[in-house]
Amino acid sequence: MSFKEFFTEYGEANLYEIQEVAGKGSYGVVAAAVSHTGEKVAIKKVDNVFEHVSEATRILREIKLLRLLRHPDMVEIKHIMLPSCRREFKDIYVVFELMETDLHHVLKTNDDLTPGHHQFFLYQLLRALKYIHSANVFHRDLKPKNILANADCKLKICDFGIARASFGDAPSAVFWTDYVATQWYRAPELCGSFFSKVSIYIVQ
Repeated sequence: MSFKEFFTEYGEANLYEIQEVAGKGSYGVVAAAVSHTGEKVAIKKVDNVFEHVSEATRILREIKLLRLLRHPDMVEIKHIMLPSCRREFKDIYVVFELMETDLHHVLKTNDDLTPGHHQFFLYQLLRALKYIHSANVFHRDLKPKNILANADCKLKICDFGIARASFGDAPSAVFWTDYVATQWYRAPELCGSFFSKVSIYIVQ
């Protein structure tokens, strides 16, 4: 994907050099890039974000949560690109730290994972969930594709688009929709329970 194909009229687009498309999904496109300082980053592009209220709400929720929550086992937002015209922009570009792959790919392509690998993966996931749940936030879509990975076995949870914050002991189901982008997969916490323990079971 070329520079012109990825970026629309964005004033800060010249700060990054697009390397390759790293992933595509219902959310849009993620491209690997290099910043003007030489840092490798991932840029998430969400097209026509204001066409659907639900889509705009999901990306806003993800940005707000990831800017408030900071943890070594969660993906970090580096920058949110500002458009050249704030009143007429349609696409959103969020710059993240770059990770090499996701846990789904790691599990699918590696037959030599040891119990030590599994223990280290589990440790990182449980540590991240403890932090997230201590802030009364529930991911609600935890799956291998939403867990980024590096060659050194470092994991980071990403994609907080349908996450929810609970400010009481019993959050209302009216605000906790059962929407999922991956239609053939439904995280257990979407199947009628809003307790943090459910996310712990998913990790197993």
